[in-house]
Amino acid sequence: MVVQTMSSRSERTLLGEWWRSIDQVQLTLLICLLGAGLILSMASSPAAAARLDYANPFFFLYRHLVFVAMGLGGAIFLSLMDVRNARRIGVLALLGSIGVMVVLPIIGFEVKGAVRWVRLGPLSLQPSEFAKPAFIVFAAWMFSVKKREPRVPAVPIVFAVYLGLIALLITQPDFGQSFLLTLCFAAVFFFAGLSLGWVLFMLGVSVLGAVAAYTALPHVRSRVEAFMSPNTADSYQTDKALEAISSGGFFGRGPGGGDVKYSLPDGHTDFIFAVTVEEFGFLISALLIIMLATFVARAFSNALRLNDYFCQLATAGLATMIGMQMIINLFVNLNMAPSKGMTLPFLSYGGSSMLALCFAAGLILAFTRRRPGAYAYGR
Repeated sequence: MVVQTMSSRSERTLLGEWWRSIDQVQLTLLICLLGAGLILSMASSPAAAARLDYANPFFFLYRHLVFVAMGLGGAIFLSLMDVRNARRIGVLALLGSIGVMVVLPIIGFEVKGAVRWVRLGPLSLQPSEFAKPAFIVFAAWMFSVKKREPRVPAVPIVFAVYLGLIALLITQPDFGQSFLLTLCFAAVFFFAGLSLGWVLFMLGVSVLGAVAAYTALPHVRSRVEAFMSPNTADSYQTDKALEAISSGGFFGRGPGGGDVKYSLPDGHTDFIFAVTVEEFGFLISALLIIMLATFVARAFSNALRLNDYFCQLATAGLATMIGMQMIINLFVNLNMAPSKGMTLPFLSYGGSSMLALCFAAGLILAFTRRRPGAYAYGR
């Protein structure tokens, strides 16, 4: 009886310490965003199921619920860890993602002309989604090592891994993820205060890669031309998204009252924002975007106050990834950028994206916990 009592007290102390040290505002925002995503999935799932001839109208809602439960559970599990173990998991995730991407042409399966997914039982996962946050953690770790040991060739090592990832992404092909990975890598470079020459080199490589992709790959060229010449190219999805947004107005047509979602192929994934505006209106949609932006801004605010250089870089880099993905998705919905097949963080349906974003959120929560000496005095 005494042993059980001591054990229960120890468990309460562990959870109590976690609750006191975690950023409760950020955790609450994450839970609210995931809950809102489930509500949006409830609105968009019947239309998606009808388009794909699924008998169960809430097929995608049930799957979304599973991914949200797995993602939130994983995020909380990661947030319980100390910095060293969270960093190890990030680096191991990078190694695992690269390993799967290397053999993806053999074990993967094709969807819409791209081989990006691998089956794990009833689930299909996209390893490149996990490579993004894992690479940010790896880059932050290497730059922090360089700061302690200037003789360590951290920059060439990180560049070699980055170029390897880009090569693997291009072979899939997946230029949307390549673009986002490059933005995140440039951001970590900037936060680390490294040489402007390296940043310019990266920019030059990115420009050359974009030109090569436009020249050599027809599907990339068609997307760019559709964006640049909407009157002469196939812009069906974007047109439907703009129609949904314009029909929603400030207050929306009410839950379940949207019509455009039934003719919007990716209304439950890439274009969930358009469905949200149509049914719930601009005000609710703006509130969700503000919540998501607050989550990102909160991470940046915590990063600025952290004492640990690695935690600063990793937190800022992961926040950049989430923020840039949000911006890219909104730009696509508003026809301000070519379609890139990128979800709205924490709100869109998408198993790999949801799990990877929750993985990033869990790492942020772990790196920003209030530990002795973690934050500067008086901040």
